[in-house]
Amino acid sequence: MSSSSAMARILIKGGKVVNDDCTLEADVYIENGIIQQVGKELMIPGGAKVIDASGKLVLPGGIDTSVHLEETFMNAVTADDFYSGTKAALAGGTTMVIGHVLPEKNESPLEAYEKCRSSADSKSCCDYALHVGVTWWGPKVQAEMEKLVREKGVNSFQMFMAYKESFMLRDRELFQALLHCKDIGAVARVHAENGELVGEVIHFGFYSSQGAKEALDLGISGPEGIEISRPTEHVSSMSAGDVVASAKMQGKVVHGETTTAHTVLTGMQYYHQDWSHAAAHVTVPPLRLDPNTPNFLMSLLGNDTLNVLASDHRPFTIKQKAMGKDDFTKIPHGLPGIQDRMSVIWEKGVIGGKIDENRFVAITSSNAAKIYNLYPQKGRIIPGADADVVVWDPEGSKTISVENQFQGGDINLYEGLRCHGVPLVTISRGRLVYENGMFTCAEGSGKFCPLRTFPDHLYKKMVQREKSQAVKAVEREPYTGDVVAMVNSGRRDQGASDLDTPTRPCTRHGGVRDLHESSFSLSGAQIDDNIPKRSSARILAPPGGRSSGIW
Repeated sequence: MSSSSAMARILIKGGKVVNDDCTLEADVYIENGIIQQVGKELMIPGGAKVIDASGKLVLPGGIDTSVHLEETFMNAVTADDFYSGTKAALAGGTTMVIGHVLPEKNESPLEAYEKCRSSADSKSCCDYALHVGVTWWGPKVQAEMEKLVREKGVNSFQMFMAYKESFMLRDRELFQALLHCKDIGAVARVHAENGELVGEVIHFGFYSSQGAKEALDLGISGPEGIEISRPTEHVSSMSAGDVVASAKMQGKVVHGETTTAHTVLTGMQYYHQDWSHAAAHVTVPPLRLDPNTPNFLMSLLGNDTLNVLASDHRPFTIKQKAMGKDDFTKIPHGLPGIQDRMSVIWEKGVIGGKIDENRFVAITSSNAAKIYNLYPQKGRIIPGADADVVVWDPEGSKTISVENQFQGGDINLYEGLRCHGVPLVTISRGRLVYENGMFTCAEGSGKFCPLRTFPDHLYKKMVQREKSQAVKAVEREPYTGDVVAMVNSGRRDQGASDLDTPTRPCTRHGGVRDLHESSFSLSGAQIDDNIPKRSSARILAPPGGRSSGIW
């Protein structure tokens, strides 16, 4: 069924509208791609398609902030293009994705962006936007970042501290890229591993090309090497979550994004006896061994320390993963999940008691819309917003399986997981695109969403903080008294000469009073009591360390 046959007018009746801050019983009327009315007993024109949402929830469509579609990575092409990937997203209740454009070293970021747009525009079934990777640095990149922001609708850039031989920026380059993002009003995204330190010594849980060789020499060639090679001090761990929490407590403007897999699965998957199963879970940063990590990350999502849940969908087949069958460093990094993101998090988060329905909307939609300057056009059900709406059945259930998935690849990380909470109807820009397992969307019916710069959710606080912390001169009346004339005698202008400074008696211990031969008495008299004392003396190295002050 083509998109042209989808109804232009839709009335969703009898459901509970769930936004990130409230839930209310209300009907929703949609016309011409826009939410026109939200409330009870609405007055609407005839001819509308009526969707009965009794006992159901009406949610803003999901926004997946990190997907890799039609991407070549580690000598493999992802198993989803913009058509199959966005179609799977709609089946899972996601109505907008933000993909990645990752230029090769020395490739023009602008040209890489245009190449991606030309393919995505003709294939995407839902709205999409793009992050552009800053994979190298120079005047050309800096100039093209500004052009992408001003002319192409890009407002976010992805930087890497990992992938030393391909994407990683040096500290100086990263710092300059971050400053430039601030100047042009963009969102800076950082994959925060340390590519320089990743694995100097395998025994300490690190590796580089040399460390990987050592691991292989030790017989560690399987997928477990990815976990051994990257310690928990990197992202995706509980300690990394603590760093984000600490930064927020200090008032820093930082937002954390995690993935479905990291909040549900553990690194024990890498030690599975079946190589294919273990390799299917290889991603960077890796899943963590500590069994407490998923619950901890889910709790951070619940209390707003972490703000956004993405799928980081980068699907590969087992045959593609098998390029690293003898060397774990050659297993392509990436996990599938664009279709299952919302149902899995509802099951593990809402049903699991970690988050409520409003927080679910926040981490799967509203927060992303705020961070990337789409709110409230997207991420909220109110009059005037884009009609990206999902009718969600909180009591419905499904069992996840690779056999019935729409996303690409022959792997599903959640195989056999029974999820309570499923999308029944997905509406994208007022078009009915998915209903009860049936698609009614056409290839290329999605739209590119230009993203505006300087999102208030980030920059208002930054601007205000800079105003409050600005360095200012002290305002005072000018000095009107006498000023002594400068005298230049050709000599150094120092205070009293050394001859003017009283000296202590010299002893056989090199000028320091010999405490063993001191004439200390109970009366308090000292051997040098006859020498006048100065009120203060400059000491170069006082007890406790050097100082430039007066002691």
